[in-house]
Parts: sequence; C-alpha cells; structure tokens
Amino acid sequence: MAIAPPLSVGWGYGIVLGLGAVFAFGMILVTWILKRYNHELQTSEMFSTAGRTVKSGLVASAVVSSWTWAATLLQSSGIAYRYGVSGPFWYASGATVQILLFATIAIELKRRAPNAHTFLEVIKARYGVEAHLVFTVFGLMTNILVTAMLLTGGSAVVSALTGMPTPAACFLLPLGVIMYTMFGGIKATFLTDWVHTFMLLIIILIFAFTTYATSSTLGSPGAVFDLLVKAAHDHPVDGNQGGSYLTMKSTQGAIFFVINIVGNFGTVFLDNGYYNKAIAASPVHALPGYIMGGISWFAIPWLCATTMGLAALALEGNPAFPTFPLRMPEADVSAGLVLPYAAVALLGSGGAVCTLLIVFMAVTSASSAELIAVSSIFTYDIYQTYFNPGASGKKLIYMSHAMVIGFGLFMASFSVGLFYAGISMGYLYVMMGVIISSAVIPATLTIMWAGHNKWAATLTPPLGLACAVITWLVTAKKTCGALDVTCTGSNNPMLAGNVMALLSPLIFTPIFTLIFGVDKYDWASMAAIRKGDDHDLAAEAGEDLEAIPGERDTPADEMEVEQTKLLRASKIAKAMTVILTLALLVLWPMPMYGSGYIFSKKFFTGWVVVGIMWLIGSLCCVGIFPVIEGRKDLVYVLKAIYLDVTGKKHPSKYHGPEATFVEGKETGSDTPPAVAEKGIPEVGEKS
Repeated sequence: MAIAPPLSVGWGYGIVLGLGAVFAFGMILVTWILKRYNHELQTSEMFSTAGRTVKSGLVASAVVSSWTWAATLLQSSGIAYRYGVSGPFWYASGATVQILLFATIAIELKRRAPNAHTFLEVIKARYGVEAHLVFTVFGLMTNILVTAMLLTGGSAVVSALTGMPTPAACFLLPLGVIMYTMFGGIKATFLTDWVHTFMLLIIILIFAFTTYATSSTLGSPGAVFDLLVKAAHDHPVDGNQGGSYLTMKSTQGAIFFVINIVGNFGTVFLDNGYYNKAIAASPVHALPGYIMGGISWFAIPWLCATTMGLAALALEGNPAFPTFPLRMPEADVSAGLVLPYAAVALLGSGGAVCTLLIVFMAVTSASSAELIAVSSIFTYDIYQTYFNPGASGKKLIYMSHAMVIGFGLFMASFSVGLFYAGISMGYLYVMMGVIISSAVIPATLTIMWAGHNKWAATLTPPLGLACAVITWLVTAKKTCGALDVTCTGSNNPMLAGNVMALLSPLIFTPIFTLIFGVDKYDWASMAAIRKGDDHDLAAEAGEDLEAIPGERDTPADEMEVEQTKLLRASKIAKAMTVILTLALLVLWPMPMYGSGYIFSKKFFTGWVVVGIMWLIGSLCCVGIFPVIEGRKDLVYVLKAIYLDVTGKKHPSKYHGPEATFVEGKETGSDTPPAVAEKGIPEVGEKS
C-alpha cells in the first residue's frame, strides 16, 4: 500500500544532492589541507592504503560505518516488526561475530603480507593465476551484492518519504560519494566515515529517547510493553513462545539468525573493503580498532530495531501511523519501510528528515568503502597484474579514479534494473550468503593454514556455489512449488542454500587435500609483495617521496619489532574473538531461547536501558575517542593553518626534510614509523 510521502520531493533532492555536495567539497578541501601541511600527496599508495598509518579510533569508526548498511537499520527493524525482541538481538549478534573473527585475519594479513594492497594480491602470491581469477570473481560479486543492497534499500526509503522517483535516487545517491572518494581515496572514506557514524549514533539516540522517554504517544518502556502485549493478543506471532513479541524463543527468528550469520561471513571475509581498512591501519592499531568497532557496532542494530521495529508494532493501531488502520504489507516490510513509518508516526515530518539523514549516511559511507574496494581490485589485481605490470604511480592513480566512476555508474544502473524486476533489499540480504559464502573457508585458510593447496583453493568456491544454488532452488520448489521471488525468498529455501554454501568447503577441502596433498607453504611469496612505485608522482609535485606518509621503506630492524608486536596481537586477537563469539552466540541468547522466557515489564525496561547505555558507549568509542586520539595531529594542522593565514610561517617550511607529518609517536609503533621532529638526517646522510 503506497502512502502519501510526508516530505516534498525537494527534500529528497536537497539531502541527496546537497549533502553529497557538502561531503564532496569538504573532502576536496581536507585533501588540499593535508597535501599543503602534511606532505600527503595523493599517490597510488596513499589512495589505496592511507599510508598504512591510521589509528585505532578511526579504524573502529570506519569498521562501524562500513558495516552499517542501509540494511543494518532497515532490515533489522523489519525483523523486529516480524518476530519481536528476538529479531534485533539475532540480527546484531549474528553480524557482530564476523567483525570480531575478522580481527584475527586482519592481524595475520598485516603480519604475513605487510605491503599488500588487496587480499586478492595475497591469493595470487600464494596460489597463482587460477585461484586469483576465481577469488576476483567472488570478491566482485560480494561488492556488487553489498552495493546493490545499499542502493535498493536507500532509494526505496527516499522514494517512500519524499516521492522522489526510485531510479533517480539510485543514480543520485552515489554521485557525491564518487566525487569525494575519487579526490580523497581511502583517507576520505576514513574521515567521512567518522562524520557519518557520529551523526548516525546521535539520530538513533534521538529515536530511542523519543520512544522510551519523551513521546506523547509512547514515552516509556512500560507503555511500549503494554502495546506489544496487546499486539500479540491481536495478531500472535507464529513460532514464538505463547505468540508473544516479548520472547527470545522464536522459531522463524532463529532461522533468520542462521541465515544472517552465514550470509554475513561472506560479506566480511570476501569484501576487499575490510581488508583495505586492515591494510590502512597502523600495525599496533589494527586489533583494538576491529575489536572496538565490532563491540560498538552491536548496539546500532540492537537498539535501533528494538526502538523502531517495536515502535511500529506499538503504533500500528494509532491514527498517526501511515498505514492505519491496516497492518504494514509484507512488501513494505521487505523493502525496509518499517523504520521510516515508525519515525513518521513518532516525530512527524521531523522523523522523516531524521530517517532520510541516517539512510543517506548509511548508504554513502558504506558505498564509499565498496568503491575503494572495487577500484583497488581493478587497479592492482586486474590492470597491474595482467595488463601493465610496470605501471607508474600516475597510471595507477588514473586507473583508480576511472574505476571509482565506472563502478558507481554500473551499480546505479544495476540497482534500477533490480527495482523494475521487483527485487528488494530484504531479498538480496538473505540471498547473498548463497552466492558468496562458499569462498569464506578457503579465503580464511589462505591466511591461517600453510597446508592449504592450490586446487582446494581454486575449485572449492565454484563447486560450493553450484551446490548452494541447487539446494536453494530445489528446496524452494519442494516447499512452495514455485520459483518466483516470494517463494525463493522465504526462510527455508534461503536457510538451506546459505548453510550449504558456507559448509560445503568442509567436504571439498579434505577431498582435494587427499587428492593433491598437503601444501608446505613458507609465506615468503606473500612477504615479497611490493608497494607501488610513486616516484613519478612525487617528482611531478616537487615532493621528497621518503617524506610522504606510507612511502618510506621500513628498515629491517623496525620491521622485526613490528612483526613481534603483530605476533603478540595475533595471540590476543584469537583469544578475544573466541571469548566474545561464545558470549554473543551462546552464553547470552541460548539460555533465554531454551527457557522460552517471556519478558516481564521490569525485564523489558532493563533490556532497553542496557541498549541505550551500550549505544552511548559506542558514541564515546567511535565518535569521541578518535578526536582524543588524534588531538596532536589536529592541533598541529590547525596551528599550521593559523600560521599560514596570518603570514607568520609559509607552508614551504613544512616541506623540508626536517618536517614531520605526525607529532609525538614512538618509533616502531606505526608503518612507516613517525620520525622525531628534531634530529632527522638530511636525505642521503647516514643516521
């Protein structure tokens, strides 16, 4: 059922184009400032890796931002609307463990291949061309699926709230992202990720405090609780304990939980965007960045859906609700419209504006990471590997820019096609695991096990994909007798396909290991991956390449210190990920599921309060901490700008060999290690 848009179409164009332009011009300005005062010339290395010097606070905010898709907010609220309080928890825990487990992969990648630009470079270095091509296809399928989800979900919300045509939203949403990503590279995505995450968390807190404290229609956890009890009486949930929305025991919710876990393994472990962030992180900051990011992210879908999904259920019988007196149609729920409808019912046009803003933030920040991921794959894994191995830095940066534009246009067109085919964000979300998850275990073994042989890595993903698609479609045909969007998108076929995709390598890998033998890999070819040659770009800009962040070669003694730190971080990562995974998947939810406990009013109030406190902690972790952590760098740049503007010190003073791009860091704590401000040897002088 189409509702009258609560905002005019001008709001849609204003936010999509206006905010996109603000971020684009903001990043162009920041890039210029960093070049003028910090030596940060936009070389191919800087574009793809940010000089490998990003600290833990920015890594955490980037992880949160990249993992906060439109689906995080929209799909999780839809799951809460369908299954009650269990839905947000199943969504959050089923998608947090992958980030926590990926922390181990991130550390191992930095330890084994310190100069890699993409994960696929590592595949090529270890297994050769055949496996490289297979994983390139799976990597690109992952990026296409994720970006399609972002654009289909985002455009549906923009269209529902403003009346802006969906095809126009599909083309205009990526426009500003393409501009600022092209000018700023991965550094731009880190900085805009921080802004996006900060604004997103503030708006979710506005929704939470409105629903549970200040709203005249709801205004307290007790009021929401009473309305949820009434909703369960009017339309009990099939498969939930007592038909209640206030229990963790939900059969359909648990099925979604499994689908969610399986699908999200693929979108983290095969998305080059996460490897990009691991590569860009300074070695000692990769582990805390990913752990902080994973724990902080958990609160976003949990509180957002516990607030907006349950508010939609509570307010359906209220004349302020857009579909009153009817319930929401299933098509609208799948399209991700639970959150916007609840926001409009709670806050009127103000709620619609807030929803537009958070959806814009989620779509643009996550899609910028996807643009960089695809750009680096085409630049380093296709162009440099197969077409121009001796490419100069200038050619590499040109290719990176061209791919950002090309992929943005392709995805806009593809998303319009999905819209006209009737494929929604919800469908793509549960289908993605079927398509990509068969490559998760082979990708993990590439970094973690020296015995994984070339043919097991090459043949397992396509064979797993074939098995998963057959299982998915056969189950759909057997359970509901048709192969249309509704049937193939239902829970049981998706569950079968997703589980087959993730677990089929457990059958194929031992078989290929028995046939072709255990490999005896020594990790040397990964360590031999070299940085891009940016001497031409540095010479053209009149810069000393050694002074540019990320371009200085790390001496052997410093590299040894780094490797020791990374080995220690690897052990911590393995222990942390096991403990946190058990806590989120077993120790917390399973006793509540097994007991069939139905929440009391006091328990529900405590549940909500913990969610709000957790989100405030996330705001401190990924919103405030990065500013504190980077305070010296910020003061340094602001001071340099002030001295330049007042004419007291020209920027050229910062470009001599005595200049430093970061103050107050210990040698060996970053890659490249920051040089002390005084006593830096002249170029060519022995230290």
